[in-house]
Amino acid sequence: MSSTWAALIVIDMQNGFINDQSRHVIPKVVELVERWEATGRPVVFTRYHNYPDSPFERLIHWSKVQHAPETEIVPELAPHVPRARAVIDKRIYSYFTSQGADLAVQEGWTDLVFCGVATESCVLKSAVDAFEREFTPWLVTDASASHGGPAAHDAGLLVARRFIGAGQLIGSDQVSKQFD
Repeated sequence: MSSTWAALIVIDMQNGFINDQSRHVIPKVVELVERWEATGRPVVFTRYHNYPDSPFERLIHWSKVQHAPETEIVPELAPHVPRARAVIDKRIYSYFTSQGADLAVQEGWTDLVFCGVATESCVLKSAVDAFEREFTPWLVTDASASHGGPAAHDAGLLVARRFIGAGQLIGSDQVSKQFD
């Protein structure tokens, strides 16, 4: 496999998703992005935007992440955003908006490496959608977290193992080995 066909997809590392349960993941994601950038491979960031009367608001009763500063990428990653291959703004869980799906196909990526917040929702949904679109998904376990806490993170990993395969869950230290 050619490493040029892989992209790092950084899911929703936004102020509105960072709390005491998820803050620990920021340095891991920054380190992963820096190592990935050093290889010259593409990085893509996603930004979730909630909106009034969204399904999240109507059905889950969750109305956060509608405005800045909640919608902004965390300051620690902000310097990397201008160098990203793309920033995908989305109103759904998944990376696979029409823009995200088109980008992955146009670039000829075969493997998508996911990290970010939240493991059990946006990261998981993106990885499963990649699997169903016949990309090879990778979920970086220690560079993903949940603002819902460790139990939600662990639940996301449990479901991911069943949906995309246990071998597709890797630690950040394994990423370089996998794509060198």
